[in-house]
Amino acid sequence: MYFTPLLTDFYELTMAQGYYLNGKDTPVVFDMFFRRQPFNSGFAVFAGLEELINRLVNLRFHDKDISYLKKQKVFKDEFLDFLKGYRFSGDLYAMEEGTIVFPGEPLIRVHTSMIEAQLIESLLLNQINFQTLIATKAARIYNATGQGRVMEFGLRRAQGIDGALSASRAAYIGGCASSSNTLAGQMFGIPVAGTMAHSWIMAFDNEVNAFRAYADIYPDNPVFLIDTYDTLGSGIRSAIVVGQELKERGKRIGVRLDSGDLQYLSQKVRERLDAAGLEDATIVVSNDIDEEVAWQLRANDAPVDFWGIGTQLVTGGCDSSLTGVYKLAARMMEGELKPVLKLSNNPEKITNPGVKQVHRFYDSQDSPLGDLICLDEEEIPQGFPVRFNHPMYRYKHYELAHHTRSEPLLIKQIDRGADCSRKRSLKEIREKVISDVARLDPTHRRLLNPHIYKVSLSTALSNMKFGLIDELTDD
Repeated sequence: MYFTPLLTDFYELTMAQGYYLNGKDTPVVFDMFFRRQPFNSGFAVFAGLEELINRLVNLRFHDKDISYLKKQKVFKDEFLDFLKGYRFSGDLYAMEEGTIVFPGEPLIRVHTSMIEAQLIESLLLNQINFQTLIATKAARIYNATGQGRVMEFGLRRAQGIDGALSASRAAYIGGCASSSNTLAGQMFGIPVAGTMAHSWIMAFDNEVNAFRAYADIYPDNPVFLIDTYDTLGSGIRSAIVVGQELKERGKRIGVRLDSGDLQYLSQKVRERLDAAGLEDATIVVSNDIDEEVAWQLRANDAPVDFWGIGTQLVTGGCDSSLTGVYKLAARMMEGELKPVLKLSNNPEKITNPGVKQVHRFYDSQDSPLGDLICLDEEEIPQGFPVRFNHPMYRYKHYELAHHTRSEPLLIKQIDRGADCSRKRSLKEIREKVISDVARLDPTHRRLLNPHIYKVSLSTALSNMKFGLIDELTDD
């Protein structure tokens, strides 16, 4: 299956033609990174890489694509002929999908020609920004529920078909146990789950008949929606009647709350179920839940067994996008790859130059202590204090002395246009995310005002960066 490179911003194509006509299609290195944590989080979860790789290695301009571009009356025939033979032929280094990541550090490093680098920019950012945003949201919700069973229910509120599928995939990576999106289940191997709609209950004369009919078809742990008319009246009474009938057959039920005060209602429903001898009945809650609501319910001992979360998860809720960017870090000059940087009046927007690697340092409990952005050729000394330099202010630094090991995070995923990545199932990625988030210091995991994880520059990179700044600002 081939993918069209037209999934790009138009100016990428006009710039590409400009590079082609001016002989500027030279070797370059680009970095993809993000500038701030979404949701004021203490961490993010890198997602979307596998789908990005699949698209990059299968990019092709079809005849209809060339015909469309020709109709724009902007592109010369010689450039269009060049595009006909386009294949991504570069190298791509990236952190493994599911890695816990932080602002300012390269998540992806691309080695290719200027034209290729520009043509893939929009696709790369589109794939990584959204899925990283949603995987991060899912991980925060999963932690807020106390690593509970979270069901992603967001299909009908997601931003289109592509958004729904990408959100389901990313939500599962971040910690969700299942999705209501059946197509996502088929495509990605995600467990699928669902309960019932209010229309099912309203299609019967009363709730007892509705629940009984559903249980006759699906007797293994059916979940009854009890808030159609009166949660603590007819709803719970009808669920108990059918639940006791099923109990005699060795089965159990669940009930779902989709409105009202979820703390109060779940506690009252739990009391009623237990008093009726249905101690093994489960309670599912839904209704516009996010991580803060989940945390509050758990902090107040709401007896919730399953969490159905849709809108706030698949849309990003209060934070609709990741601040991911893609910047030139080095280009061929005089036969040599030389570092370049972008200056800005805002210090946080000044880029880090050169070909870089990210090293993560760990303590004796294998918990991350900090990330150091280095030049790719740098040797990282083991067993000695390492200087961590502030990425924006040259006078600020500290010595990291109590680490036990470090590891490089950027790994080659595409080699001269060919996929060389390590293949893992989404389940394996999800389990690694859950494990790695748990190993973060609790101060980085807390929902409110999390401690900032240190991402710093090596001395060599710091000297290069501020040396270039001095050169560029020297009057």
